[in-house]
Amino acid sequence: MIHRQMPDQEETFESGRRFAGEALERANARAREMREGMHDVAQRGLDSVSASAAAAQRQLNQYVHATGRYVADQPVKSALFAAAVGAAVAGIVIALRHQRRGPTTFY
Repeated sequence: MIHRQMPDQEETFESGRRFAGEALERANARAREMREGMHDVAQRGLDSVSASAAAAQRQLNQYVHATGRYVADQPVKSALFAAAVGAAVAGIVIALRHQRRGPTTFY
C-alpha cells in the first residue's frame, strides 16, 4: 500500500512542479513585455523632451539675435531701457530687504 502511494505523490509533485514552471515562464514573459513597453514609453518621453529643448534653443537664439539687432540699431534707447530695468530691480530688492527687516526710523 505504501508503494502504491509513492507514484501518486510523485505524480502530484511533478504536476505541481510543471504548473509552477509554466507560471514562472508566463510571469517572465509578461515582465519582458512590460519592460519593453516601459522602454518604449521612456524613449518617447526622451524624444519629446529633446524636441522641446531644441525648439526652445531655436527660440532663444531668435531672441538673442533680435535683441542684438535692436541694441545695434538703437544703442541709446537700449542703454536707457537697461538702466530703467536695473533701477526697477534695485528698487524691488531694496523694498524687499526693508520689508524683511521692518521699518527703520531715523531721528
